[in-house]
Amino acid sequence: MRIVKLDATSKQNLMRDLLKRTPDNYGPYEKTVKEIVEDIHQNGDAALFSYTKKFDKADINASNIQVTEEEIKAAYNEVDPELINVIKKAIENIKSYHELQKRNSWITTKEDGVILGQQISPIEYAGVYVPGGKAAYPSTVLMNVLPAKVAGVENIIMCTPCNAEGKVYPLTLVAANEAGVDKIFKCGGAQAIAALAYGTESIPKVDKIVGPGNIFVAMAKRTVFGHVSIDSIAGPSEVLVLADDTADARYVAADLLSQAEHDELASAILVTTSERLAGEVSEWVDKFTARLERKDIIQKSLDNFGYILLTDTMEEAIATANEIAPEHMEILTANPFETMTKIKNAGAMFLGPYSSEPLGDYFAGPNHVLPTNGTARFFSPLGVDDFVKKSSIISYSREALSKVHTDIEKFAAAEQLTAHANSIAVRFTEEN
Repeated sequence: MRIVKLDATSKQNLMRDLLKRTPDNYGPYEKTVKEIVEDIHQNGDAALFSYTKKFDKADINASNIQVTEEEIKAAYNEVDPELINVIKKAIENIKSYHELQKRNSWITTKEDGVILGQQISPIEYAGVYVPGGKAAYPSTVLMNVLPAKVAGVENIIMCTPCNAEGKVYPLTLVAANEAGVDKIFKCGGAQAIAALAYGTESIPKVDKIVGPGNIFVAMAKRTVFGHVSIDSIAGPSEVLVLADDTADARYVAADLLSQAEHDELASAILVTTSERLAGEVSEWVDKFTARLERKDIIQKSLDNFGYILLTDTMEEAIATANEIAPEHMEILTANPFETMTKIKNAGAMFLGPYSSEPLGDYFAGPNHVLPTNGTARFFSPLGVDDFVKKSSIISYSREALSKVHTDIEKFAAAEQLTAHANSIAVRFTEEN
């Protein structure tokens, strides 16, 4: 792994390289995706079945697009029972964590008859997109479905591609059933996103679409945003390890590679004050990479977006980490909890030598759907709040309004909105 002494120039080059991974660079695909989305919007099932035949080679129609109970039962027979038990344990952890995020509606009152409050209610329909084939991850199913369940969403609709025989990846079906998905449909790509957004004869329209996908899925989510809500346009995965001389080089190297194996655009960065650690980590990265199954992908990821950054002080290291605002941040310092208090921008923080990033991917409970590519500056992990909406509550008595009506009328008049002013004034003037 390349070792770079951090200065103003190297930092500028680093940030420029990382920005190359932005999911905004979808220009060449825009026309194709918009055509697919509009076709689904106008022609519903007919277009959806046509695209499924074209892209997935599957003969899907109104009679077989929805996964049946028999198909789900068959999927259980194809999955290792021990893995099913692991999934159930993970579900409990994820549900317990997200239960703590729930907020209640509230009301406050004053003696003169002012009543203010906020009503919190779940959205009615949530759409979850789950990739198929080699990118089928049951953990993604759990992380996208369970916050919606905890929020109280009554209708969770999932779309996922099938193979040419019309079969969905068994582990995806088991995870979806265990998590409590209400309906599962066999379709993928931009056409599935459009079907969820607009509805077809077979697939109900949803209020929000969540879940990862390829460039066509991401572009389709952007296209339908505004007609429905979406979670985010996710970029490639990334990890930043913030470490001092106390960190174990083997642990750091292994954790960097856990993200580099995702794809060639994944980013793995170590920021450290220790020259010794930097050298040892680089050596262990080479040793581990040589024997890992996805070594070709790992090597390309490291060559493109892998860095070991050396800083003179921990303050400079922390400032660099905050500027990068990574999806995953591991803190391997002598006192990680103290270091944590200085971190402003991170999707998720993993503290100490026994809290490696995959713990969060699968099992600990916090959501692994996280802001990427620097968006941790202003975005948060997927959670219960993503599946609820808030309504303000306002009620004034005549006594309360009488104390402020002239203030409101003046404000409205200043904006030249006389009907606004009249709406208040009419309540305190005789009928003319």
